Amino acid sequence: MSIDRARKILAFTVIVEGGTGLFLLLDPALVVALLVGAELSGVGAVVARCLGITLVALALACWPGAGTIAPAVRGMLIYNAATAVYLAYLGMAGHLGGPLLWPAAALHAVVAALLAATWRRDRNAVSAD
Repeated sequence: MSIDRARKILAFTVIVEGGTGLFLLLDPALVVALLVGAELSGVGAVVARCLGITLVALALACWPGAGTIAPAVRGMLIYNAATAVYLAYLGMAGHLGGPLLWPAAALHAVVAALLAATWRRDRNAVSAD
């Protein structure tokens, strides 16, 4: 397979999966109904939105030729930051939470901060060159 063809396929996949992730964030019940023909109940919306965050982060990590930041760092930074915010939102506004909700939110926030520091160091190293 040629590199150009692989990039086109990758770009198509990024758009499809990223779009699916965005729709899962906006209206998880509709996506589940359209995909599997079932009703979303209970904490299914929470899990579906976490999947949406993951798909968006994966799409951004795989975007062909996007900037100087390492794709894995970019994807994981977005995933961890968005997941930390969403879990905190669930704990505060959603009035949901088991015993691991806040530790998980804190862990994702710390990992996001470490990745952001890595990203800043990488940017500074590239601009110094």
